[in-house]
Amino acid sequence: MNDKNFHAIHITKDKCIGCVHCMSACPTRAIRVGDGKARIIDQLCIDCAECLRVCPHEAVHSHTTSFASLDAFDYKVAIPSTVIYGQFGPTVVPNEILSALRRVGFDEVYDLSSICELNCAATEEYLNEHPRPRPYITATCPVVVRIIQRRYPSLCGQILPIEPPREIAAKILRTILPKALGIPAEKIGIIHITPCPAKIVSINSPATLAKSYLDGAISIRDIFPQILKALRKSDEDAMMRHLFPETLFSGIGMGWPLSGGETRGLKSHRAVAVSGIRDTMRVLDEVEGGLLQDIDLLECTVCPDGCVGGPLGVENRFLAKSRILELVAAAGEHAVVDQKDVSRLYHKNFLSFDHPVTPTEPRPLDHDPARAIDKAKLREELVAELPLKDCGVCGAPDCRTLADDIVRGYARLEDCPFVKTAPKEKR
Repeated sequence: MNDKNFHAIHITKDKCIGCVHCMSACPTRAIRVGDGKARIIDQLCIDCAECLRVCPHEAVHSHTTSFASLDAFDYKVAIPSTVIYGQFGPTVVPNEILSALRRVGFDEVYDLSSICELNCAATEEYLNEHPRPRPYITATCPVVVRIIQRRYPSLCGQILPIEPPREIAAKILRTILPKALGIPAEKIGIIHITPCPAKIVSINSPATLAKSYLDGAISIRDIFPQILKALRKSDEDAMMRHLFPETLFSGIGMGWPLSGGETRGLKSHRAVAVSGIRDTMRVLDEVEGGLLQDIDLLECTVCPDGCVGGPLGVENRFLAKSRILELVAAAGEHAVVDQKDVSRLYHKNFLSFDHPVTPTEPRPLDHDPARAIDKAKLREELVAELPLKDCGVCGAPDCRTLADDIVRGYARLEDCPFVKTAPKEKR
C-alpha cells in the first residue's frame, strides 16, 4: 500500500449543507466552505475525524476496509481493538465476542490485550535505557504522530520508537502463520477491527514502517451488526465461558483503550495521560516550549477518554468505559506476559520502528523563495486589514487562514463581508 495521499475522511457533497460545523472543529484548518459545500484540503488533513464527530447531517464519512474485500485471502485473521469488549453490555464476555468474530467469517481471532501488556513492558525497558529526552510521547495514536510531524516537527525525536500493539501482533502472526499453516504470506489477511478511521491511514501510509503488517481495518460500526447476530447463546458459548474465564485476559492490556491505560502498567516512571485533540495540542505546545521535562512518558490520544471514544464505535463511550473498567477489575493486575520474552523481543528490535518519525514538509507559500517571502509579507498585511472576528462567514475558519488562502490564490479579500462593506478609503 504505502499511499501517502490516502485519506480515510471524505465529505459526501449531496448531504453537505455548508453549515461550517466541520470547519470550526478541524484542528489543522483543513476544511473550507464555498458555494454551500465543505471541502477538505488533503495536504492539511490528519484524519482525526473531528469533522465526522460533529457533522449533524451525516455528510462526513470514513473509508475503511470492506468485509467483501477479505475474499482475496485464503486465511483471514482478525485483531480487534480491545475497545470492542465494551460495545456489547455487561452480559457479554470477551471470549463470546471473539467466538462471534470467528462465526462471521474469520479463521482466527487474536486477542490484543496481552500484546498491549507486552508493549507496556517494552516501554519500561526503553525508558530505563534512554533517560533523555523527556518526555517521550507514545506512538499508539496515529493522529498524534501525524500532528507532531506537521505542527511540532521538533518533537519527532521524542516519539517513543516502539510499534503500537496492533502492528506488533500482526508482525508476530506474519512470522508464525505462513510456516504453521503452509500458506503463502500474501494469502493470509490480517485485519484490525478499529474504532478509529486513522488506523486505516496508518496501514496505508505508515509513519514508522516500510510496510504495515496489517492488510486493512474494518470499523467496529460496520461489523457490529454481524457480531451482534452471531452472539447467539449456544452450548459452545457456555463451554467457552466455563473453560476460558475472563481472568485469562491481561488486566493491564484490557484497560489500554481508556485514557491512561497505556501507562497504567508502568512501575517506575512518571507518566501523564491526556485525551482529546484540543488538550493534546495544548500539552504538545508546552512540550515544544521546553516544559514537562520532569515527566518520563506522555500518553496522548485525540479521541475523548482515549480510543474508547473513537468515532467508529457503537456504544455510548461512557457505558463502554464502564464496561471495560469492569473487565479490568475482573482480570486483575497479574501479568500474563513473560518479562523474559519481552526482553528478548525488545533487544532483537522486533518491537521497534523500522525508521524514525520524520517531519512532514510544510506547504510552501511559493516554490520560489523570493516570492514566498513577498507572499509572507503580504499575508501579514492582510491579517492587519482583516477584522479578526474569526466568524467563518468567508468560508475559512479564521482571518489568518483567509489571509493565507488569499496569497495562495484560493480566496479574495472581498470574501470577508466586513471588508466588503467597509468604505474604500479605509481599506
